[in-house]
Amino acid sequence: MGPDFIQSELERLKQEGFYRRLRRVEGEQGPTLIFNGQEVLNLCSNNYLGLANHPALREAAIQAIDRYGCGSGASRLISGNMTLHEELEEKIAALKGTEAALVFNSGYQANTGILSALVGERDVVFSDALNHASIIDGCRLSRAKIVVYLHCDVGRLEEELKRAPAKSRKLIVTETLFSMDGDEAPLAEIVDVAERYGAMVMVDEAHATGVFGPNGAGVVAKLGLTQRVPVQMGTLGKALGGFGAYVAGSRALCELLINRCRTFIFTTSLPPAVLAMAIAAIDLLYKEPQRRLALWHNCRALREGLKKLGFSLGRSQSQILPLVIGDAQECMSFSERLLQKGIFAQGIRPPTVPPGTSRLRITLMATHTHEHLHKALDAFEEVKGEMKMEDGGRKVPRGPRPSSG
Repeated sequence: MGPDFIQSELERLKQEGFYRRLRRVEGEQGPTLIFNGQEVLNLCSNNYLGLANHPALREAAIQAIDRYGCGSGASRLISGNMTLHEELEEKIAALKGTEAALVFNSGYQANTGILSALVGERDVVFSDALNHASIIDGCRLSRAKIVVYLHCDVGRLEEELKRAPAKSRKLIVTETLFSMDGDEAPLAEIVDVAERYGAMVMVDEAHATGVFGPNGAGVVAKLGLTQRVPVQMGTLGKALGGFGAYVAGSRALCELLINRCRTFIFTTSLPPAVLAMAIAAIDLLYKEPQRRLALWHNCRALREGLKKLGFSLGRSQSQILPLVIGDAQECMSFSERLLQKGIFAQGIRPPTVPPGTSRLRITLMATHTHEHLHKALDAFEEVKGEMKMEDGGRKVPRGPRPSSG
């Protein structure tokens, strides 16, 4: 297998419409971006509360560098466990209402590491069909038997639990807010069925942290399930505007992960500036609740506007609005036409989403203005007309293929 294989794979990706390229963004991560020298409206960021460029986070990072330097120097089990790591974990545990919390370097590392540490060869893990790639990979790395149940189908989940060996350790894992569909897991029902069959529940609150629940504590807190969901994972790089991830739960859970979780043990710990930003962001969740209110106002306004234009947004209940186009290349053509009109709404294709469900993943921010939303709706209406799309968002006649995607 030589270099020819690499080039042929690239050509195949281009022909099938799955080729990706990096886009360079200049300046701050705000409601608008400077993209290839042009200002565009940003409708594809996870910076839901607009904290990525908040002055409080900037100042916290500067002060942390002045006091602690730039890097942590080692893994946390050697000399890299700094004051700020423990301060951040205390903040997260208080927000989530749990006994303890443990910080990870990324959401991907958290999910792959936690799952691998909690279940093994003789165990069974039950995973929602639309779970994030990091959960899928964590399940595979755990070497447990993997049972994938239909998306949000608690009845099917219960059927699968009935079939599991009585003596096996059973773990159910689900996102609370699904990153590509914007819908919420039926978590109360999942917890009920888990308790009936002696299964443990792990949730991924990546897109719910900072947005849902009291003070942005997430869906688990919103539903009053904190004491019944033993493993809560989430991220610091979306609504909280920084980088990193966490698990929140019992002190015993965190101690076990410190001892057994390879993605925690074998990596240099997060640097001081990143930790300080996360601490400042959590403080802002309490101090500036108006940001969540502004986000929900924007969600309602854009959702209603898109529906009036005849677009279908599936079962979204959140700041994530999936406008399903279907065909991958048609989806990218729609995205490129919007970009030409100054609207950046990224097309999402397989393998990120199932074949035939390529979509524009539209996301809102608290810092979008009424003018931004009106501009976006005008552009969506224009592109829909140009592409001769029927109501719902799917294309009727197939137009010219874009040269790249």
